Amino acid sequence: MIGISVFYVLIFLLAIPGNLVVGLVICLNNQPLSSSDLYLLHLAVADILLAVTLPFWATSVTLGWVFGDAMCKIVSILQELSFYVSILFLACISVDRYLAIVRAMDAHKVSRKLVNWCVCAAVWFAGGLLSMPGLLNSATPSTNSSNGTHLTVCTEHYNPSSVQEWRLATRVLRHTLGFAFPLIVMLLCYGVTMRRLLHTKDGFQRQRAMQVIVAVVVAFLVCWTPYHVTVIIDTFLRAKIGAYKCPTRNAIDRAMFATQSLGLLHSCVNPVVYAFVGKKFRGSLEKVIKKTGVLERASTSRPSRSSSMEMTSTII
Repeated sequence: MIGISVFYVLIFLLAIPGNLVVGLVICLNNQPLSSSDLYLLHLAVADILLAVTLPFWATSVTLGWVFGDAMCKIVSILQELSFYVSILFLACISVDRYLAIVRAMDAHKVSRKLVNWCVCAAVWFAGGLLSMPGLLNSATPSTNSSNGTHLTVCTEHYNPSSVQEWRLATRVLRHTLGFAFPLIVMLLCYGVTMRRLLHTKDGFQRQRAMQVIVAVVVAFLVCWTPYHVTVIIDTFLRAKIGAYKCPTRNAIDRAMFATQSLGLLHSCVNPVVYAFVGKKFRGSLEKVIKKTGVLERASTSRPSRSSSMEMTSTII
């Protein structure tokens, strides 16, 4: 349990700086905000919100939930909100890359900008609705089966007469809108995008763009597939489809902790995949740092690379 707590704190320490850098670079960039930059900015905000909840869960793993019932609901809703919003913005970015590369749409048209902001508002609104089951979470006394200690936990608290129905409904939403739907959108959009990139003449830019696309899909699958598979198994076992004895239950509980931790790690991976791997972002980051004077001495000792760092919006 202490290892899980330390892992949560480590994710918090990694996710906050990385996503803050992404947000600052996008906000301080003098160029007009493109659709991909707008979605990336909102993705960074969502990942920061998710990371903010981790110290609470890290504390609860070792000391129990000591923050009260109201904070249990607030933190649960905030985690669910950031979870859905983050994954939905991943899907939005894949659609935006498809429109920019395959459809070659102008991202700077006024009407397109209005649509982008409406999409952002819709994603946050949808995330807010989908996070409402967090209101059913409450601080509940619990006994640790391994050592007999009594701790308060922040967990789901359904009506006993309808617990199976509520749990099934919330998990179906999580599996469909929080995994299957974004994954299908990403695979379709990136699949068509990669097919178009294979026919481009610039081999270097094609290779860079395809590397980012592959990294996006692989990171999403590696981080979230084990968690959703584990939750599906747990749902089947709770529905009495299979033996659910104490050893199996304990193994599933440990697997839930481990795979959820892997999923939370995705908030650290997002800035690396979408920002630091992308050459366009690195160029913007270098410009922002130069404005502060940190690279002024280094820039005078070698030729400027600003022109080579300028990339079109078709490359992530």
